[in-house]
Amino acid sequence: MSSNCCLKAMENFGLHMLVGRWFMVFASLLILSVAGGTYIFGLYSEEVKKSLGYDQTTLNLLGFFKDLGANVGIISGLINEVTSPWVVLLLGAFMNFSGYFSIWLAVTGRLTKPKVWQMCFCIFIGANSQTFANTGVLVTCVKNFPESRGIVIGLLKGFVGLSGAILTQLYHAFYGNNGKSLILLIAWLPAVVSCVFLRVIRTMKVTRQENELKIFYQLLFMSLGLAGFLMAIIIVQNRAEFNSVGYWSTAGAILVLLFAPIVLVIREELKLFDTKKQSLSHPIEVKVAGIETPLQSSATVVPTNDQNDPVSFFQNVFKPPERGEDYTILQAVLSIDMLILFIATIFGAGGLLTAMDNLGQIGKALGYPKTSITTFVSLVSIWGYLGRVGSGFASEIFLEKYKFPRPLMLTLVLLLSCAGHVLIAFGVPNTLYVASVLIGLCFGALWPLIFAIISELFGLKHYSTLLNFGGAASPIGAYIFNVKVAGNLYDREAMKQLEAHGIIRKPGEDLTCTGVECYKRAFLIIAASTFVGFIVSLVLVLRTFKFYKGDIYKKFREQAKGVDAEAESRTNADAPL
Repeated sequence: MSSNCCLKAMENFGLHMLVGRWFMVFASLLILSVAGGTYIFGLYSEEVKKSLGYDQTTLNLLGFFKDLGANVGIISGLINEVTSPWVVLLLGAFMNFSGYFSIWLAVTGRLTKPKVWQMCFCIFIGANSQTFANTGVLVTCVKNFPESRGIVIGLLKGFVGLSGAILTQLYHAFYGNNGKSLILLIAWLPAVVSCVFLRVIRTMKVTRQENELKIFYQLLFMSLGLAGFLMAIIIVQNRAEFNSVGYWSTAGAILVLLFAPIVLVIREELKLFDTKKQSLSHPIEVKVAGIETPLQSSATVVPTNDQNDPVSFFQNVFKPPERGEDYTILQAVLSIDMLILFIATIFGAGGLLTAMDNLGQIGKALGYPKTSITTFVSLVSIWGYLGRVGSGFASEIFLEKYKFPRPLMLTLVLLLSCAGHVLIAFGVPNTLYVASVLIGLCFGALWPLIFAIISELFGLKHYSTLLNFGGAASPIGAYIFNVKVAGNLYDREAMKQLEAHGIIRKPGEDLTCTGVECYKRAFLIIAASTFVGFIVSLVLVLRTFKFYKGDIYKKFREQAKGVDAEAESRTNADAPL
């Protein structure tokens, strides 16, 4: 009998954990830890370039469509408005596999050489799947933890930043040093992980746990351990040869660190499970007129983030509510605040994406050894992670303690990124290491700030669409700076070098440029444009300064109190008299 009771208790706890908020956070971290294939384009772009005979402009065009797909998530946002998150994740898994698997078939010669537009379409579809994973996971977590949104966004986006390094290490374990197989891994692994946790990701009622912030800090420390291990392994691998046993040992250690948060999840969910059992077995009772009845709560139940009041799509388009309230999609998109943020993102993120996509080519042009190039390209993922969690946690702490406006932190990040672009432009020996750190940190720090600002200024009702609208600014900047500026200027300088040596380029031959001049003019232009973005962002700081000095999370605390009162009332009502 006792063994049956134990089994029943374990089954009940297992169900409780699987539907709990903390297991959902754990599943979200795993999904995003393999969702950043777009961030390691620099590692497999050379294989694409050689296999298909592209020049730098064509490769940068491919990189633009990759960035376009990774950042234009309007479709995923609109789908998330009307369906459950699992539908969004399932669609993303299908797109991820079909897009990258097609690229792998083309690069390995299993398909007839596709036309450029076909390759652009495939990489767009594959990269666009990342917006589905981001939307399904990130939007859901922000709605479940609205008072810790900066921390939640920073932590989740941090794992996206780490995913490039994680995927690289797993690829070495699975496929050795076959560079083309990295594309194959990017195709199947994210799709499998998303499908495993489809039904775990869902929106829950707003509640507030006393030690919520402490749990997030513990998750942060665990992720820092993973990031530190990845950094150490990357450095060691570029100084020593690893065999298959070494790669498998490394991959095993990474998986252990990646799954370590499950211990924390079980502990916290067990506490909540015990609390729930105690509240059911010890109901609070009061006597009224000599009759023993359950305590009835007089608290008004406050609705959760998803408001169901019918509002016309075109109603009051140019008469938006106060900042922080729920805007309609058109009210937000046509607002001055969104326009300013959009322009700042074009100049800021566009230049940073260009630097990241061309980092391998920049190192090659400046004469860095191949091992060094691999090191700082790989470490960009680590710097991106540190930028994401740093800006997410720091901006939340500064906002809570000192009312430090989040747009001001965004402005400072844009100013810092100018320094990275200038270092690349002048190509001083050994400064590319410093530049790669600045570029990675700033690119990582940018997104938690932008996404949190959008949620705070325009509300959470249509956050899935507005989040992806804000992200759409990034590929616009990438097209301008990567394709039209960096790509064209690189090819122009490469042709000058060929003409100077009297070499005639054959059709389909790889076009290579060497020296500081390959990227100097391009990154001086990018640095100046990013400074313009810094000035534009200052305008947003001035416009929202008063808003951020107020209590922007007050309504969410009231919602949490309402839900807690409702839950207590139901517990007492369900208990025997």
